[in-house]
Amino acid sequence: MPKTSARLLSLLSLLQARRDWPGQALAERLGVSARTVRRDVDRLRELGYPIAAVKGPDGGYRLDAGARLPPLLFDDDQAVALAVALRTAAATGAGIGEAAARALTTVRQVMPARLRHRLDALRITAVEPADRRPGPQADPRVLMELSAAVHAREVLRFDHFPAYAPPRDEAEGGTARPRRVEPHHLVTWGGRWYLVGWDLDRADWRTFRVDRIVPRAPTGPRFTPREVPGGDVAAFVAARFRGSDGPGGWPCRGEAVLALPASVVAGHLRDGVVEELGPDRCRLVLGAWSWVGLAAAVGRFDADFDIVGPQEFRDAVAGLARRYARAAEPPGD
Repeated sequence: MPKTSARLLSLLSLLQARRDWPGQALAERLGVSARTVRRDVDRLRELGYPIAAVKGPDGGYRLDAGARLPPLLFDDDQAVALAVALRTAAATGAGIGEAAARALTTVRQVMPARLRHRLDALRITAVEPADRRPGPQADPRVLMELSAAVHAREVLRFDHFPAYAPPRDEAEGGTARPRRVEPHHLVTWGGRWYLVGWDLDRADWRTFRVDRIVPRAPTGPRFTPREVPGGDVAAFVAARFRGSDGPGGWPCRGEAVLALPASVVAGHLRDGVVEELGPDRCRLVLGAWSWVGLAAAVGRFDADFDIVGPQEFRDAVAGLARRYARAAEPPGD
């Protein structure tokens, strides 16, 4: 490769690795004069790379976003990282599996032979946890709309289909709930996307499944962001799905005493709190999206149990018992 071409690639790689580069620092890294750096920058501009001059005592350069996409430069490690990210994209729940596969094919076509061989040798299988059921994928366009509102700090208006309702493309009128929310963060949990925000009508923090959100246009006024409870959005979301006390907990929480050792229950409990009451009894505090779901969660331990409370939990167990009793009746009775 001609020396000038190799130097241009090195210069481009440096500009991509850092936002601002003093001209003298670039010259020292490349082992050339500041005048040569200026000429090389002009050559890259002619190739379509939007390199801006940075004002200041030392002067410098910055690689800006342009109106069109010039050729990209990846080193070997970046190419492998990109391939890994694209091959595992389907497991993110963002509904971009097909687009990621096409992007990987495009990247592969422009790679040199040595990198194509490394890429072809890369075989990745994304294995989901055994207890995770496949669910609806979030629409990438909805993700972009929500992300834009989070970034712009604009109130969102959307229809939200609750977890117990049919999916939005099958739901009949009246099942959606209109919401006005100050969007705070987009997060992933268990292969699904959730919007964390302050619900203006309920004056409380809420999490919403993105695959059940239908945005309304236009967005609302700008707002001053609130601090998420505890100050850490990751800890807040994790606490919510663990069913912990305080803001962000499960909407339905109940307590029961099971005729099982605490060690047995704890071995099959992903979220919740279990307390030993004796060699064959334990107290279980559990959370769920609905009271019926909570009743079903306790019943799966296949043991006698007593409901401590609340009354909604007790009512859900009674309703589920009647439903099971009817289902167990012989056909025709």
